Amino acid sequence: MNSGNCWRIISVLAYNPDKMSNPYFLLFELIIYLQLFLCLVHARKHGTGSLVRLFSGILFGVLLEIVTIRQLNPYKYGQFLIMIGDVPLCIGIAWGSIIYSVMEFTDATSLPRFARPLLSGLLALNIDLALDPIATRLGFWDWGQGNEFQFFGVPYGNFLAWFWVVVSFSAAYHLLSNRKDWIGTWLAGPLGMLVGLIVVFATNAFMAFVIPLDYHGILAILVLAMAIIFTFSMQPLLHQRLVGPPAFWTPFLMLAYILAAGLTSGVIFEPPILLLLTLAMLGVLFGLHAMNIKHMIPRNA
Repeated sequence: MNSGNCWRIISVLAYNPDKMSNPYFLLFELIIYLQLFLCLVHARKHGTGSLVRLFSGILFGVLLEIVTIRQLNPYKYGQFLIMIGDVPLCIGIAWGSIIYSVMEFTDATSLPRFARPLLSGLLALNIDLALDPIATRLGFWDWGQGNEFQFFGVPYGNFLAWFWVVVSFSAAYHLLSNRKDWIGTWLAGPLGMLVGLIVVFATNAFMAFVIPLDYHGILAILVLAMAIIFTFSMQPLLHQRLVGPPAFWTPFLMLAYILAAGLTSGVIFEPPILLLLTLAMLGVLFGLHAMNIKHMIPRNA
């Protein structure tokens, strides 16, 4: 093997110390690795199946980003500390942690198993509605359309993709996860990853080549509105039982960081409605986790 081939292999996992001068990039990655730590601690306590689900979600996250960039090239990432080709490793980890966390919440509700993926997708979207516009302005990724494009610089189709990514993984995972044998333990996570990647590829093609760009917003609103109506028409008990720490802390850390970074950099005021949007998403999070937050507060003796 010649030296050129060696360097190409090494560059697949690239460490970039130059970005250490940008605190927003570095803190974003640290937050994501903290999320991973919380999920790992929780998954380890709940057995092999939970660990397989978490790592399947992470691999799924890395692969879906690679597939999307190779298929459509809709956005470009900034240079983070650790990159896998064009994709920051932390983004794949973020996907895995988010999927793990929202599923932890929905599995604690009274929703039937077939409806839980819809709520999981909506919970993930609650993060991205605040995350994507601020992250774009901080340079974490670039949609190449300017900050006035569609939803504060973010394509409407991106939010529909976020929803289907989480729904597809969760739905496929639930097909096998109820089994108590090795199939449920070892294959539910990989099945979620495989089905999710197929759905990602199909959704990308559908949005790019079938539905005209002007209709992306209408389609996203219709799909998400139907998911909300269908899910909550079942009158789910959202606090049927307490959930593990990642269900709250994963989205909270992300939203809190976006709020702090947006305020310190000033980009959250471009336009100011982004501040209201971020606060609204935090409000939804606190509302959903009201019972769990209550149990976090120490009681007086």
